[in-house]
Amino acid sequence: MTTTTTLYRPVGPEELELLRQSDFTRWPPRLPEQPIFYPVTNAEYAAEIASKWNVADSGYGAVTRFQVHSHFMDRYQIQKVGGARHTEWWVPAEELEALNDHIVGKIELIEEFGGK
Repeated sequence: MTTTTTLYRPVGPEELELLRQSDFTRWPPRLPEQPIFYPVTNAEYAAEIASKWNVADSGYGAVTRFQVHSHFMDRYQIQKVGGARHTEWWVPAEELEALNDHIVGKIELIEEFGGK
C-alpha cells in the first residue's frame, strides 16, 4: 500500500482558476519571481495565510488540501518559518512538475474567505 502525505496550500483567485483549468489535478508553473512552491503542513496555517494575506491582496483567499506520495515528500525537510504551526515544505520551482506527478487524487478546496 502506498502511503501519502497531506499538504495544504493557500490560494488566491488566479491560482484557484488555474487549478480549475487542470480539473484540480496539477499545480500551475511558478512565475519567474516565485522560485519556490511552498505547501504548508496544516490547515490552520494555510487558513491564516489565505484569510490575512490573500484576502488583503485580492479580496479572496482559499485553502486547498491534497495528497502526495510520502516517498516523494521525504526528500524535503519541513521548514519552521514562525510560530509552532508555521511549517511548510520548500519545493524548488523546477521540481513542481515532479510533485504534480506524485499527487494522489484531486486537489480539494476546503475553506474560502472573502468574496469571489
